[in-house]
Amino acid sequence: MLIFLRALFIVIIASMLAVTSWASLQCPLFGVPRAVATHPWFIATLFDAYWGFITFYIWVCYKQTSLVARLAWFVAIMLLGNIAMAAYCLSELFSITSHDSLTGLLTTRRGGPGKLGLVLAAMGIGVIALA
Repeated sequence: MLIFLRALFIVIIASMLAVTSWASLQCPLFGVPRAVATHPWFIATLFDAYWGFITFYIWVCYKQTSLVARLAWFVAIMLLGNIAMAAYCLSELFSITSHDSLTGLLTTRRGGPGKLGLVLAAMGIGVIALA
């Protein structure tokens, strides 16, 4: 199961990086036409995505005990979405061995500043600033 989960999140992060890179070469991040941005299904999809991000963040907030890490991961997840979420999952999945329990993966709390979260939050802010 551990190998499957690692492979799954590698595919997710790789595909998200590929599709967002491709999209950014096609048009600017905030270049969505008004007709698209105001379409009811576009709005519903954004609500669906961001409520999913919040749901995932609740788990991250439980696992991370540092306020700095919690805030950094919030910014990273809200700005980078599934890229940040897959990075978090990969970080957790590569912190255990094949002999460790997946229960521990889901429930073990982590202290410290959350360096990966800080880096991803800074990258997210940079992407928005450059857009």
